[in-house]
Amino acid sequence: MAKKVFIITGDYSADIHASAVARELKKLIPDVIIEGVGESNLENAGVKLFRNHEKMGKMGLTPKTIIEHFSLGLDIIKYLKEEFRPDLVLLIDYGAFNLQISKALKKANIKTFFFIPPQIWASRKYRLKTIKKNIDKVLTIFPFEKEFYEAEGINSAYVGHPIVSELPVCNKKEEFFAKHNLDINKKLIGIFPGSRTFEIKFLLNIFLGAAKIIEKTIPDVQIVFSHAESLKDDAFSVPYKKIKGENHELLAYSDALILASGTVALEAAMYNTPMLIAYRGPLFFYLIYLLVRNIKRACLVNIITKKDYIDEYLMFDATEEKISKGIIEILNNPKKREYILKGCAKTRELLGTKHCVEEVAKIIKNELIGE
Repeated sequence: MAKKVFIITGDYSADIHASAVARELKKLIPDVIIEGVGESNLENAGVKLFRNHEKMGKMGLTPKTIIEHFSLGLDIIKYLKEEFRPDLVLLIDYGAFNLQISKALKKANIKTFFFIPPQIWASRKYRLKTIKKNIDKVLTIFPFEKEFYEAEGINSAYVGHPIVSELPVCNKKEEFFAKHNLDINKKLIGIFPGSRTFEIKFLLNIFLGAAKIIEKTIPDVQIVFSHAESLKDDAFSVPYKKIKGENHELLAYSDALILASGTVALEAAMYNTPMLIAYRGPLFFYLIYLLVRNIKRACLVNIITKKDYIDEYLMFDATEEKISKGIIEILNNPKKREYILKGCAKTRELLGTKHCVEEVAKIIKNELIGE
């Protein structure tokens, strides 16, 4: 009898990862039946969609979103128990929703794996109880996560980070500079003010102020702002060149980077580009973060290496003076630059070379039909 797998995603990036896993799994088990919750990427991989993301990924804890999520959860569980009866459910990211779903899956005795689990090593450690009780295997994307879960007696496997196999190669610097009328002989400062509207609100003016100080101190530089693809074209304006849709190239070809904290720092490390990170948000949410956090580091390079290679300027430390001073030091101090690049190299070493989705598919295949 053909094996059945159900995949639950909640946003665009998870849908992409899910589609890649589905394709790999079909190579390993040609007659596997896969259904799930997702969007076009998953559907194009030959997966029958039970629901799309229409009622998922909405911001804000409103009565409507709570009711919609609760209703969707009930529909999924009813379908899995009474009709589809999967051999395994793969939860991908979308922690709050998927952890609640896992409780019902456990009661229904349905084997459940979690790929890209919630970052409880960073905050909300109380979620460990839910994972330990309801998840059969956690598939982690950071090497230190496996140690974290195993210390708690939770079955886990490090499958590699998606970024290792998915990040595009950038080796056409001259073409990029010519296309955007940049001077190949001048230092390039790439500035990434965030991919969300509220990040632009809190960080843009600070990053602009830092850019102006850098320009006055080191006149022979050129500054380019990244415009995230998730933002509307008119999301912000700056008196500098702004590039949208070529973020990876800007990360790879810059001499130094000012980054809003996030996965972008990991991408910069993969491209071996010196950086600093800065972040500021609403004070209320920052105070909550201080209460629930488990670690004091924010940059993924520092978290993965367990060492402070990258300067972090958070909340009240995120000032134009401190940020500009940090970038000037990266440009003028070879030892500082060398230290940062050492951290980038260590990060790449620790992440390894595993092809993430291939590893996930192999683990699922072994669970379903053995080696």
